[in-house]
Amino acid sequence: DQFATGLVGTRSPYGVPINPIHPEYIPGGSSSGSAVAVSAGLVDASLGTDTAGSGRVPAAFQGIVGIKPSKGLISTRGVFPACRSLDCVSVFARTLGVARDVCRVARGFDEKDAFSRRFESPVKRLNKGESIIVGIPRKEDLLWFGDHTQEAAYWLAIKKLKSEDWDFNIHFVEFDINPYLETAKLLYEGPWVSERYAVLSEFLSTAGSQKDVVNVTRKIIEGGNKYTAVDVFKSLYTLQSLKQKVEVEREKLKIDFFVVPTTPTIYTLEDVKKDNIGCNTNLGTYTNFCNLLDLCAVAMPAGKRSDGLSFGITFYGASGDDERVWDFGEEWETRQSID
Repeated sequence: DQFATGLVGTRSPYGVPINPIHPEYIPGGSSSGSAVAVSAGLVDASLGTDTAGSGRVPAAFQGIVGIKPSKGLISTRGVFPACRSLDCVSVFARTLGVARDVCRVARGFDEKDAFSRRFESPVKRLNKGESIIVGIPRKEDLLWFGDHTQEAAYWLAIKKLKSEDWDFNIHFVEFDINPYLETAKLLYEGPWVSERYAVLSEFLSTAGSQKDVVNVTRKIIEGGNKYTAVDVFKSLYTLQSLKQKVEVEREKLKIDFFVVPTTPTIYTLEDVKKDNIGCNTNLGTYTNFCNLLDLCAVAMPAGKRSDGLSFGITFYGASGDDERVWDFGEEWETRQSID
C-alpha cells in the first residue's frame, strides 16, 4: 500500500501484487509485495514495515511468518516514514528460524536513528521447563464481522495450543482485550494520522501528486490536517490511560504472552473495491494497538480455515521480549509441522 497506509495491499498506483495462494483474495498490506516474494518462493526472506500491522496481515493471508520486532530494535534509518514514532522494520520468511536470523543480523542500536533504542544484553530467552502464562481473550469480546469460519479457525488453533505437550509449563488465563481494541481505534481515528500528514503534506500539495497518489490514500493522509495540538494531547492522555489498564492487568495475571487472531476476517479483491476503507479498518482490529502499546509480535501460520483459506494467529509480548516470543513461536511451528 502506498506510503505504508493500509492493510489491504491494494492501494498502489503500480498494480496489485497477487496473493500466490488465493489469487482472488487480497494479499494484505501494506508490505504486500515483500510478502508475495516470500510466499511465491522467489526469496527466502524479505523486509517490510509495520506501523499498524503491515508485517503481520500479509503473513496471515499468505501462510508465512511475519515478525514485528520491538520498536527501536531494528533501525528505521532510510525507511520512508509513515508514523516515525511508531514505525518498525518487519521481516517475512517461510519459517520463523529464517526470520529470526534476519532480525538478529539487523538488530542493534543506531545512533543516527532518533527512534533506535538500546535493549537488555544478553537477551532474555525462554527456557525449557519454565512456567509461563499465556493470555487468551474472552470469547464474548472478540470481533469477527460476521466471519464465523474465521472464528472457528481461531478457536480450533486455541484448542490445539492448549492440548499440545509443550516443553514449558504453560498455564492459560482469560484477559480483557477491550482496552487493546480501544487503543487500536486511536491509530486511524485520532491525531496519529497527522504524523503521516507531517511527512507528506508538502508533496501532496504539488501538482504532480494529483496523478501519483491513490485517491483513498490521499483522503486518509489529508484527514490528518484537521487535528489540533489540543487533540494530540487529549489522545496522548487517553493512550496513557489505556496503557496503564493493560499493564496493570498483565502484571496482575502475570501474563508472559497473549494470543489473538492476526485478523478478524479476510476479504476478496472485489470486497475491497466496494468498501476499501471499511475493509481496511476491520483488518486492523488485532494489529493496530501493537506499536501504540509498545509490544513485540510474531504472526504465525495456523493451518487452513474450513474453506481452505490461510489462517494465522499472532503471539504478543512486552517490548524487549522478542527472543522469548520467537522461542514460543518456534515451539508452535514445530508442532504444526509434525502434524
